[in-house]
Amino acid sequence: MLFKQLFDPTSCTYTYLLADTESRQAVLIDPVREQLDRDLAVLREHDLKLAWVLDTHVHADHVTGANALRAATGAQSAVGDGCNASGFDHQLHDGDELRFGNEVLRIIGTPGHTHGSVSYQWRDRVFTGDALLIGGCGRTDFQAGDADTLYFSITEKLFKLADETLVYPGHDYNGRRVSSIGEEKALNPRLAGKSKDEFVAIMDGLDLPKPRLIDIAVPANLVGGSL
Repeated sequence: MLFKQLFDPTSCTYTYLLADTESRQAVLIDPVREQLDRDLAVLREHDLKLAWVLDTHVHADHVTGANALRAATGAQSAVGDGCNASGFDHQLHDGDELRFGNEVLRIIGTPGHTHGSVSYQWRDRVFTGDALLIGGCGRTDFQAGDADTLYFSITEKLFKLADETLVYPGHDYNGRRVSSIGEEKALNPRLAGKSKDEFVAIMDGLDLPKPRLIDIAVPANLVGGSL
């Protein structure tokens, strides 16, 4: 196996490269359009063929690199079916599996931040997008977000994974790279020891500013991002 965590400093987005070193097939999760050259260089460096380009949801803070990578490599693109995003090759459902070489990714439906958010479980780790962040979680005040739904997604799906499962989020704004399910259960200030009503009250009281790029990013990402 080969695994790389890549970072876009403008949007603080993590992009993840997963590869089967025997078949040389690879997956990129949550690519950023402006990082196309970097991502292609990494694929070339390791002699990898990109099989899948995956998004965890329709992002509001950057334009996905899905279409650009698909055009450059011939990879298939996919996103959660609840996103209603027409520009992807495949719509993913809770419980689906994707194969690349000898490796398998399991799709976990984790709506709440957005209606179509999904997480990807691979080996001993889970890529949670904005559903579960290190010491936080994604906001729920746009794109059909819902705090009740997010609480269920986290506590009844992600927190049911083994405590040792590594949590790789879609973003971090403080330089943190990885957590674990056990750590987030015990330490996440929005969730640890919180009832659903307490969680909803926290989320309803965030009063966050509108994402700067939302009016550009969301329309572009619904069609897989512009080339």
